[in-house]
Amino acid sequence: MEKIKCLIADDEPIARQIIENYSKDIPYLEVVAMCKNAFEVMEVLQKEQIDLLFLDINMPKFSGISLLKSLAKKPEVIITTAYPEYAIEGFELAVTDYLLKPFSLERFLQAVLKVQQKLKTVPMETATQIVVTPEKEVTSLFIKSDKKIIKLNFEEINYIEAYGNYIKIYTDSMILTPQTLTEFITKLPDNFLRIHKSYAINFNHLKLIDGNQVKLNNDAVLPVGKSYRKELIKRIE
Repeated sequence: MEKIKCLIADDEPIARQIIENYSKDIPYLEVVAMCKNAFEVMEVLQKEQIDLLFLDINMPKFSGISLLKSLAKKPEVIITTAYPEYAIEGFELAVTDYLLKPFSLERFLQAVLKVQQKLKTVPMETATQIVVTPEKEVTSLFIKSDKKIIKLNFEEINYIEAYGNYIKIYTDSMILTPQTLTEFITKLPDNFLRIHKSYAINFNHLKLIDGNQVKLNNDAVLPVGKSYRKELIKRIE
């Protein structure tokens, strides 16, 4: 069986690991390399035959969109991002699919099957034999805080605040844990929404929007960043 040779490009180590783990569940995918930025991607594309590029948009110095525009010859591309506002531009650049983080294995497989059908490297009867077991809904995770490991139920979270290389998680109390907001939000379900470079909220706890601020059910008042307001309003609509 001919493999689809893949390249993963994302500046977040956790995001790269998730895609690599998903790829291992699909027998006809072969991850050739993983890159942290667009310049590493260009270097790999010059040396290797890549069939499929998993591409994050928000990478340092040179965005995924800029990378796509610069490539004379592109492999098949699946965009993986936390930002829905680039979808139209992505499809104008002829990407095969657009995955919004966090995405499930089932959604990942749907995107890969589109690539498989375009490349026709795997017989369809083989592709359809890959069965994805329905995922159980994840309602909690474990985090490290002050030498302890704490189980955290998603619905207990009101909001999260960036604090350098740490985050503050606000429930009925405040929990400090060593990871960035960007890393942590990829682990959360769809009801969590980033509203500012320093804040993400549990949308289920949103009480009202007042100008460029939101108020939550616990009476916390948080700022809404200009670049995040559009997505917040879209979610409400």
